[in-house]
Amino acid sequence: MKYRLIQKINPLKPDSQRKWYASPIKAGTINNYKLSKRIASRSSLTRGDVMNVIENMVDEIPKYLMDGYSVNLINFGTLRLSLSSEGVIDSEHFTPKHINNVRVVFTPSPELKSTLQKIHYEKYQRNSNSPLETK
Repeated sequence: MKYRLIQKINPLKPDSQRKWYASPIKAGTINNYKLSKRIASRSSLTRGDVMNVIENMVDEIPKYLMDGYSVNLINFGTLRLSLSSEGVIDSEHFTPKHINNVRVVFTPSPELKSTLQKIHYEKYQRNSNSPLETK
């Protein structure tokens, strides 16, 4: 994984010295088509079969999350919903209007965590032929 260094200030200590931090370089985005093509090349399924499964999975996961289920994708991780709300003194006065944010929380599986521990890091070196931005 390539990274670059960016200088940041601590927002809690605006007068403190800026420090350098690693920031990942995004190589691009992989869409369903590219993903399905790669998976199909590793299996007996066609790209269309794989695409069908991906699209159906993307349709089904939100339904289970909204019904209160966690979705465990075995060796990948688990998705679940988390809510933020305003507090009320008396529970009788709480309404859904007090809920102000819903987030999808992803917890990686132990297998994925283990795989990510093996990442090789490489400092990004800008050259004139590179399509990567350094802003």
